[in-house]
Amino acid sequence: MRRILLSQGGGGEETWKLIKDVFLKHFSNEHIEKLEDATLLEIDSKIAFTTDSFTVNPLFFKGGNIGKLAVAGTVNDLAVMGAKPLYMSVGFIIEEGFPYDDLERIVVSMKEEAKASDVMVVAGDTKVVPKGAADGIFINTAGIGKVLYEGLSCRNIKEGDIIIVSGGIGEHGACILAQREGIYMDIELESDCRSLWNLVKSIISSNVEIHAMRDPTRGGLSAVLHEWARSSHVSFLVEEESIPVKEPVLGLCDLLGLEPYHLASEGRLVIAVPGKEAKRILEIIKAHPDGKDAQIIGRAIPAEGQPKVILKTSYGTHRVLDPPAGELLPRIC
Repeated sequence: MRRILLSQGGGGEETWKLIKDVFLKHFSNEHIEKLEDATLLEIDSKIAFTTDSFTVNPLFFKGGNIGKLAVAGTVNDLAVMGAKPLYMSVGFIIEEGFPYDDLERIVVSMKEEAKASDVMVVAGDTKVVPKGAADGIFINTAGIGKVLYEGLSCRNIKEGDIIIVSGGIGEHGACILAQREGIYMDIELESDCRSLWNLVKSIISSNVEIHAMRDPTRGGLSAVLHEWARSSHVSFLVEEESIPVKEPVLGLCDLLGLEPYHLASEGRLVIAVPGKEAKRILEIIKAHPDGKDAQIIGRAIPAEGQPKVILKTSYGTHRVLDPPAGELLPRIC
């Protein structure tokens, strides 16, 4: 089995061969092929810019791998700001001895996920560190997008706004936890990892009013709602029975005593919209393959004292949903 050598990060002939045989082979375009120290780009509008790093363990999981996750995560951070993803950079920190074929599998998945959102990898970097200095591979990304819908902000949410979730929550976090701990359910858990730009595009191109969007990654749905509550000084009343949670996720949470609302998603959209727009926007989301399980889950209400997230249970009682605390599950993305 071929493995990555320390010399392949040294900047010499071995580095050039790795770049040519893996990265240029799959990321080839008119920008990156120039192999300059920086890429010159022209943007004719307001832009959104984001950066992220990915250290997920395990590197390969049901529904994706660290490469797909890196591209989808970057695309989604741009998309929820109303920006069409245009360009991204990728930086690899690879541990000496990492399997060469696994690296190529990761790069191929990145190429495929980038193609799905028509985003172009235009810059990159590769470092190889001694064995034991990293856990296989880490990936850093940065992304630039053209803003097509301005004004999205967690500070925009108003009393009466409706909250919509695009599909089942917690699936990525549950998948990673089950695979890492060797927990097997009757129905196999699979990550929801995917790029959201095409779904977001279908929403913002419909001339609807939107106040805020977010992808509920670390901390899950709970973290998003608590952040929104603090930023907009409102509380949220959420119908627990309306929150889409798939049976395998519920089963895992029951087994381990976890809140599914604290588990990460990597391919779901949480959106706050005016009440008058909610029905139409829900129909738009449901018409898209990535939003067929979308649900209205609650609304913003006046904050009495400290803003909070309140769950209305299936018994008609109310309980306060605590924000995520501590490190529930490290290295999920």
